[in-house]
Amino acid sequence: QVQLVESGGGLVQPGGSLRLSCAASVKIVNIYAMGWYRQAPGKERELVAVITNSGNIVNYVDSVKGRFTISRDNAKNIAFYLQMNNLKVEDTAVYYCNLRYSRFGSTWDDWGQGTQVTVSS
Repeated sequence: QVQLVESGGGLVQPGGSLRLSCAASVKIVNIYAMGWYRQAPGKERELVAVITNSGNIVNYVDSVKGRFTISRDNAKNIAFYLQMNNLKVEDTAVYYCNLRYSRFGSTWDDWGQGTQVTVSS
């Protein structure tokens, strides 16, 4: 299991920005993708953004397109970010980073501890 450490959540006013970070110190050779999910109270966890390890494919949920940007640090094995601009009240949720990879012949999904993002005036 890969321990993912998240940072960057907090309280922000509508229209504000936050940047979430996710990193791990171990080295994984066969990484498929890195993603960000969120879960609001009373709702299911949803995929917000995902990027393949090569960075060639990036996808976003429709509600954040044009406002959020996922990126990775190519100089590091496991370090990726979610830049969130023009935040809305409905973006309030706990955000989790996710790493999907292959190891020992199996596919694994590991998660960060979650970070609270609250958008409120």
